[in-house]
This record gives sequence, C-alpha cells and structure tokens, in this order.
Amino acid sequence: MNIQTQTISKIGQMPDSLVREVNDYIDFLLWRDRHDRLTTATPLDPTEMVESDFADYLSNLEEYETRLANGEIKW
Repeated sequence: MNIQTQTISKIGQMPDSLVREVNDYIDFLLWRDRHDRLTTATPLDPTEMVESDFADYLSNLEEYETRLANGEIKW
C-alpha cells in the first residue's frame, strides 16, 4: 500500500469537520509548493504570474463565500 492509498484510507475514516481541515491544509501545501517552485524557477512573464495568482484568488474567494454562506465558517 503506497502513501496516497494510506492517506486516503485515513481520510475516509474521519468526520466531515476534520476532512474540511485536511482539505484546507492540502490546499495550503499545494499553494506553498507552487509558490516555492515559482520563486526558485526561471522567472515567468509577469502577466502569466498575475493571471495565475488571480485565478487562484477567485476560486479561493468563491469557496470562502460558499462556506461562509453555509455557516461552515464564521465572519
């Protein structure tokens, strides 16, 4: 059994409240990895970086607004 399968199995045993936290943490890890690769890689065209960051911002904002509306998080 590889690490992905083990992790998925563990997540499947968690209550939804903990799964949300795991999901948020995974989002953070993915963001951090992408950020690290962007800062150490060959510089991109600045317009590409802005468009990439803006797309992430919009999707994160939409998710935040939905969770706020559903009462999952408090203002």
